[in-house]
Order: sequence, then C-alpha cells, then structure tokens
Amino acid sequence: MSTFQAPKGTYDLIPPHSAKFLAVREAISAPLRDSGYGYIETPGFENVELFARGVGESTDIVTKEMYTLTTKGGDQLALRPEGTASVLRAALEANLHKAGNLPVKLWYSGSYYRYERPQKGRYRHFSQVGAEAIGTEDPVLDAELIILADQAYRSLGLRQFRILLNSLGDKECRPVYREALQTFLRDLDLDEETRRRIEINPLRVLDDKRADVQKQLTDAPRLRDYLCDACKAYHEEVRALLTAAGVVYEDDEKLVRGLDYYTRTTFEFVHDGLGSQSAVGGGGRYDGLSEMIGGPALPSVGWALGVDRTVLALEAEGVELDLPVTTSVYAVPLGDEARRALFTVVTELRRAGVAADFAFGGRGLKGAMKSANRSGARYTLVAGERDLAEGVVQLKDMESGEQAAVALADVVAELKTRLG
Repeated sequence: MSTFQAPKGTYDLIPPHSAKFLAVREAISAPLRDSGYGYIETPGFENVELFARGVGESTDIVTKEMYTLTTKGGDQLALRPEGTASVLRAALEANLHKAGNLPVKLWYSGSYYRYERPQKGRYRHFSQVGAEAIGTEDPVLDAELIILADQAYRSLGLRQFRILLNSLGDKECRPVYREALQTFLRDLDLDEETRRRIEINPLRVLDDKRADVQKQLTDAPRLRDYLCDACKAYHEEVRALLTAAGVVYEDDEKLVRGLDYYTRTTFEFVHDGLGSQSAVGGGGRYDGLSEMIGGPALPSVGWALGVDRTVLALEAEGVELDLPVTTSVYAVPLGDEARRALFTVVTELRRAGVAADFAFGGRGLKGAMKSANRSGARYTLVAGERDLAEGVVQLKDMESGEQAAVALADVVAELKTRLG
C-alpha cells in the first residue's frame, strides 16, 4: 500500500468510473459548442483580490473556504473557488469585449477548490463545466443558458431535477429592498456573525440553511415586491421565453445563491435525490462584476454545473450512460514473430479508428485470453507460428464464441466491416 493517500475531501477519478465523468463533461458542453460558445481555460490560481472583490468579502467562500498562499515574491494568491471571476478576468485581459462581436460566449471545464467540511456531494476539490455570455443585457441570453443546461441534463437521461428561478433586481431597485430587509433582520435573534452579514450583504442571510434562521425569515420582505418596472418586465420576459421553450421552472423568491455578484436573473438546478447537497448547478446575471474587478460596464450572465453532483444525480435515478467501448479488438500473439505481426495489425486498427489493445508481456494463451475477457473486447485476434506460416490469424467473436481464420492482409478490413 502507498505511503500517501489523497488529501481529505478530495478524490481520484479511476477507470472505469472515470468514464462517467468524461461523458458528463461531454454532454454538458455539447449544447454550448453548438450554440456559439468557445472554450476558455484559466489558471488554477488567481490573485486573492479578484475573488474578494468579485465573489464578495462577506461570502463564506472568501471568508472561510478559499485556499490561499503567499508566493516567494510576496504575492497573495488563491486556488480558484469558482469560475466566473477568472473567466471574466481573462476576457478583459485579452480585450475580447473589444472585438466587436458581443456577447463574448465562452465555456470552460476544470477543477475548483474550497475548504469546507467534506460530505457526500461536497468536496474540497470538485469539477465543474461552466458557461458565460459577456457584454450583453438581453433576457434571451438568460433564457438561452437555462435552456442549454436543461438540454444537457435531459440528454444524459436526468428527469428528476428542478429549476428554481428568481430575480434579484438591479442597482436601481435593490438598494431600496436592501434597506427594508436590513430593518427587518436587525430585529431578529441572530448570532454576531450573521448580524455582521446584515450590514455587508443582507441578501446572504436569506441563503442561510439553518432551520432556526429560516423560521425567523417567514415574514421577511419579499424582493419581488420591490422590483422596479424594468426588472419586472425583464424577469417576465425570461419566464415567458422558458415557458415557450417548454422548460419547466419554479419561482423561488428566496433564491439568492452564495455569491455577491448576481443581479436580476438567478437560478439553480436542484435534484431531490441528493439529500442536503441538492444543488447540482446554477447561475445568473452579473451585470456589475466587470466594474467590480476594474473593467468597463459589461452586463453578463452565466452558470456552472457540478460534474461530481451530476454523476451522483445520475446514480440516484439509476441512469446508466451509454459509454463508448474502451476496447473493441484484443490481440493475443503466441511467439515473437506473431507479436510483431499482430502489433502491426493493432496499429493499423487504431489508425482506422478502431479501439484495439494488445496482450503485452509475453503471457501464455490462457492468461492473455483472461485479459481479453476483462477488456470487454468484442473480437479477439490470436496468431501463432503456424497461423503466420499460412498467412492467417484466428478471429474470435467473444459474444458468440465463433472462431474463424482470416487472411492477415484482410483482417483490418474484415474487422471494420463487422464493427460497422
């Protein structure tokens, strides 16, 4: 056994289970790639201040969960706890918004890090696929992103998820609501840390998961009663577009999510089969984030979907993914001459797009055939000196058990025909 183990709250992706994660990433990104979103990749760490300004200094992410480090040169860095701030920073740095084609539509996939109590569905290292549409204020964009996420989940076979939807208002109407909410919250029986949060970002208190806090929030002012006419119209258009597209959602007036940068549209994908960690993804509009991190006004919207939690949701529903075969043909050579001949065949099969593997290490027939069975290959190629002398290999169908001699020169074409 190794001296070392994966750090607490992390995991290793190991075959064959890792194939599910690859399939989920592919399924989530496929609708994005078909809708004009280009791939972006950012560093695994950024300047601490990027997240302090963007995500919010009052959030648990910044105050409790970020992994921070100081470089030898004295720079304060943080492992990225989320993707949006990094993607927007990269887009601004590359001046993508000045290319004259707004919105800038980007998608990404990667690992993120938060120091929190590990439990099922909540890890210190986790994987997400995300999408951002930068530089345009349009309810059609908000609807597009929600529809694409819904499409991705349905393509995987998920059915038991729900979409929660809300509007958080904008810089015109939210300050009025903020003041009303602060007045209400100051009269509640809350701990000192929560009271400090009231003064910094009172909407975050609505996101508190503790039962004793939620009980006191029953009569809290409702943000929808404070929305300005422009925000009401915007939200109604998003709702109408989703309905027209046949996407079912639930209005949730307490939905604020855990990041300070959201404005107007906010949404969350939840799955009731996951217990307390029911959120599998979410996002919203963040019209002021660019200015928060030193950029120009660039109204934007985006989401991130958790790959780990999506896999757990699939397992909760008992969905079996149609995963690509890892091996279609397995070659078993008997002797040195056969090793050279069959390795040439395997190489040709791979170049022809056929998944093929080889019995390495000079094992005997019995051991090599056990490996062929474990590989899941549909066909096995076996050849010894006598076969090669006759210019053939033995082709065995692993499902039917039928075996036949095939000319060595024809075996690649024969297998391509059989495998379609």
